[in-house]
Amino acid sequence: MNRTIKIASVALIVGVALIWLGVWRTSPPTLLSEIALPDTWSDQTLERDGVSVALEVRPLTAGGVLREGEFADVRFKVTDKASGQPLAGIAPGAWIDPETVAADQAQGREQSCKARVGVFLKSSIGARPLLDLNSYFLMVMNRDASVSVVDPSVSVGGITSTMTRIDIKQPPMDWVTPRDNKRVFVSMPSAGEVAVLDSEQFKLLDSVAAGSNPVRVALQPDERLLWVGNNAPSAELSGVTVIDTASLKPLKHLATGSGHHEIAFSKDSRFAFVTNRDDGTLSIIDVATLTIAKQLKTGSHPLSVVYSPLSGAAYVSDGKDGTVTVVDAVSQSVRRVIKTKQGLGPMGFSADGRFGIVLNTLENQVAVIDAANDALIHELDVSAEPYQVVFTKAYAYVRGLASAKVTMINLASLGEGRKPITQGFEAGPQPPRLAGDLPLASSLAVSRDDNAVFVVNPVDNTTYFYAEGMNAPMSGYPNRGQVARAALVIDRSLREVEPGVYSSRIKLPAAGRFDVAFLLNQPNIIHCFSAVVETNSSLEPGAGVPKVEFLLDKSTAALGSPYVVRFRIVQGKQKVHRSGVKDVQVRYFLAPSARPRLVAAVDVGNGIYEAPVTLDQRGAWYLHVRAASLGANFDDQTFASVRVTPGLVH
Repeated sequence: MNRTIKIASVALIVGVALIWLGVWRTSPPTLLSEIALPDTWSDQTLERDGVSVALEVRPLTAGGVLREGEFADVRFKVTDKASGQPLAGIAPGAWIDPETVAADQAQGREQSCKARVGVFLKSSIGARPLLDLNSYFLMVMNRDASVSVVDPSVSVGGITSTMTRIDIKQPPMDWVTPRDNKRVFVSMPSAGEVAVLDSEQFKLLDSVAAGSNPVRVALQPDERLLWVGNNAPSAELSGVTVIDTASLKPLKHLATGSGHHEIAFSKDSRFAFVTNRDDGTLSIIDVATLTIAKQLKTGSHPLSVVYSPLSGAAYVSDGKDGTVTVVDAVSQSVRRVIKTKQGLGPMGFSADGRFGIVLNTLENQVAVIDAANDALIHELDVSAEPYQVVFTKAYAYVRGLASAKVTMINLASLGEGRKPITQGFEAGPQPPRLAGDLPLASSLAVSRDDNAVFVVNPVDNTTYFYAEGMNAPMSGYPNRGQVARAALVIDRSLREVEPGVYSSRIKLPAAGRFDVAFLLNQPNIIHCFSAVVETNSSLEPGAGVPKVEFLLDKSTAALGSPYVVRFRIVQGKQKVHRSGVKDVQVRYFLAPSARPRLVAAVDVGNGIYEAPVTLDQRGAWYLHVRAASLGANFDDQTFASVRVTPGLVH
């Protein structure tokens, strides 16, 4: 089964899952080790239908014991039983949830496991596993100084669940994440810094000085260094700042030239290529010494630079001259100048480095360059005023400023003498231009399976999901209370770390016995392994993020009538009441994207707080509780909604 369908098209998943559950073989599996677990790590093996699945849950800390609150690696090794050969590329599913002794006894362990996996596949908010090892999250860049985190698989009344919001110092402009998706680097021009986000726990880790007016951010291929483009007004401050990703310390600032800077790298991370728009030059930087090896003239107004590993060259587009200059990485000299039309801007290459797509905003076209011979092979009409392009394995997606339509270019149809195939879909009702100020970060985000995209429409404040092969986007995710600008996919799924070995790093839950549910499509295998998490004496008793319990008398209100929000703040396993918190506020807004309002909440005793709110328009209002003193993770963990109706509510 296609992995994207398994995650995104929930209806199809449930249908197939129920078929599996109905035709499941009744013969018991052969288990080499089922419940008895070593003290150091969980090691169990299942053999069924010619396949061997071995589970290992190994803690990262010394001592080898799984303890609550610490991190561990969950690893499944899947091999052919007869030959011992690893089974690569199979995309298994896995979930971790507290064991259900009563259900296991009543239904039998295997049947109970299959039933629970069927429930997990439905992605119901009331029946989610404690840890979903197949999940991904969507980070949405907001117009204000914040980033929202959305779980696309869970809906509340048809509205996708916003998990949390991460506040940063100043409004963001661009971002980049390493291949493991564990951090996100976000440029903040007005702060002169780059925010470092922990995308495992969704919190702000640090803010790093990044030179004057940091705009573009880019990671070199080996991910050792982060490069930040400084669009500073003075020549000595304009250039790039280089930051060590391990220590999060700035290493050096290089004054490369004036104007906006785009950044690309050779495949081996040996050279960095930096454009200087106002100077009309390209700086070639030796990464080992962090020195400028060469300055090349590449036109009067270079707007983009992209490296092709296929041709071993950097390609620089010039909007004023209408040229693409090809710079050989080895000789560090101009290899060819490809002439097209004025208006060239952003550019991108397909994953194999073969086809370069150069956007032309003035002509509402793209120029297609074949890196095999550095030739212009196509000029294609696309969405009006194209300004962004991303690639999946099969398509190039082009977004236009003056159109809600996203153009798709079939990469397999490109080539000298061939007729390219294009199609498209509408991503919202209005063109992005109507939203006003937009960041450099892309409004297009490729799905983890490389065959679908998320598209942010900043006008209707919604992120649309489009899967290849569909006529229109399958779903939309409103960004409650914020103004969406860009999107980034954070993959939390099992990764194939070596052939046949699928791994994910987790934070261990509270102490107890847990089922580790495993699902394989071909052959059909569903099985629950076991794991034991010990108590952690180093954790503070009763510790944990405080939570909100709303105490609303009713979920509807008459227009114009007074309404008081009541809630309790609790903390820890024993739900200890938190009284006396002085900075509690209720943040509320009318869906989908009205300007949020704030009102202070008053402690009325026994951990209960009250706040009067003004619900002066019809529709669905959303309520969030905030308190800076309770930590960033407290904000937006829980929300409630109230629907305002025109008539009297009894």
